[in-house]
Amino acid sequence: MEAKARIYVAGHRGMVGSAIVRLLQRRGHTDILTRTRSELDLTDQAAVRAFFQAEKPDQVYVAAAKVGGIHANNTYPAEFLYQNLMIEANLIHEAWRAGVQKLLFLGSSCIYPKFAPQPMGEDALLTGTLEPTNEPYAIAKIAGIKLCESYNRQYGTDYRSAMPTNLYGPGDNYHPENSHVIPALLRRFHEAKVSGAPNVVIWGSGTPRREFLHVDDLAEACLHIMGLDKAVYDGCTEPMQSHLNVGTGEDITIRELAELIGEITGFSGDIMFDTTKPDGTPRKLLNVQRLAACGWQAQIPLREGLEQTYKAFLAETGQSSTMATSSRG
Repeated sequence: MEAKARIYVAGHRGMVGSAIVRLLQRRGHTDILTRTRSELDLTDQAAVRAFFQAEKPDQVYVAAAKVGGIHANNTYPAEFLYQNLMIEANLIHEAWRAGVQKLLFLGSSCIYPKFAPQPMGEDALLTGTLEPTNEPYAIAKIAGIKLCESYNRQYGTDYRSAMPTNLYGPGDNYHPENSHVIPALLRRFHEAKVSGAPNVVIWGSGTPRREFLHVDDLAEACLHIMGLDKAVYDGCTEPMQSHLNVGTGEDITIRELAELIGEITGFSGDIMFDTTKPDGTPRKLLNVQRLAACGWQAQIPLREGLEQTYKAFLAETGQSSTMATSSRG
């Protein structure tokens, strides 16, 4: 990408958007457009249209979304479906109206069926029933992929889609109920360590397997995908299966993850599992061969990434790892 390109990053305050902005800046891009939610309501089509007509970006990264874990998806299904549909529809349509030729839509590995063959290839899309706990979010993200494909087919745009696996890293949401598994566990284990709690209780059986990608790796992948020559991208995808998986190609059980986070945070109590709570999808591992064939693979090992993320959590929440060092044992 040319350094002088005018680039709009939707969702720049989120974990993914902020990582993309940081990487763009490190690579010398200076004309980066951003808007806060109070400055631009992405569910308001007229407002989004006015923004695109006034700013005329050359490229767009659609990293804006309403996101959350199992609890949030179960509690607010209407919000997850409506808001995500509106955000992506407005951004993609108004980008096209404003003449934007290059756009990257960010989705999620939850687009795949609950019992898709593992590892999940891009061709698993729309082959089975989705995981019920996040179906509204998944439906919205599938619609975003199909919007990009449809505009490409009808209007000749170059709108691409990247489907990352479970993400973690700086700028995450550490809400005790509405966050994803890694930030939720980091906070829970840290607070248990500080308070000297005898145990930490984890939802589910601990047996599901998950793949985790550091958000800085995702940002690298996003710029790599956007920078691919169109012929190369088209060679790695298909007109009606145009998305690319982004992951590490490796997974870990929730139990193993909890034990690793316990080590990193310094918690020495017991780890217990509440089997009355849902596990979600049994396994979620992406097949990343297509992106590898396009010249990209993840670089940040899980332990190293978790250690960095714990430091970021402490900095972002104004806490110290030495607030209290005595937990049980």
